[in-house]
Amino acid sequence: MNFYDFTVLDAKDTPVDLSEYKGKVVLVVNTATECGFTPQYDDLQDLYEKYASKGFEILDFPCNQFGNQAPGSIDEIVSFCDAKFHIKFRHFAKIDVNGSDELPLYKYLKGEKGFQGFAPEHTLTPILESMLDRDHPDFRTTSDIKWNFTKFLIDRNGNVIKRFEPTENMSNVEENITALL
Repeated sequence: MNFYDFTVLDAKDTPVDLSEYKGKVVLVVNTATECGFTPQYDDLQDLYEKYASKGFEILDFPCNQFGNQAPGSIDEIVSFCDAKFHIKFRHFAKIDVNGSDELPLYKYLKGEKGFQGFAPEHTLTPILESMLDRDHPDFRTTSDIKWNFTKFLIDRNGNVIKRFEPTENMSNVEENITALL
């Protein structure tokens, strides 16, 4: 089983067979519109503009499981992203990334690349760790998604290459993307 074996719904509830991304480098991201990491949409759009012509795609999956930070409908989320960040990459249906209703794609992604820790130098790392220690003391040992803007990098053959936590420096994300292009 690999990335191409899944079908997901886009923002218009149209089924999308991920095999349509064969031969592309893909970044899968769970997003939120009211999060401290929401400005990463700017970085993501910049990456998309720089590398789309070389076979790079971003798949945006809004998720409201972390701090109720994606509270709107999918139409409201898409409108917000388009107006504030001029997003050109594809939006998908609002999903759960953990728990009994998690999207099967995310179960697969987490099984391929588990949690490796937050970037120690990021200013939000102590806050996330403190909050997660309080609410989920075992968070370091589970593969669950910990917060909004966790990213999975998929190579041109559908293999999950790397997982980036939201605290990862975006220049490191870009470096890993360009290595696959």
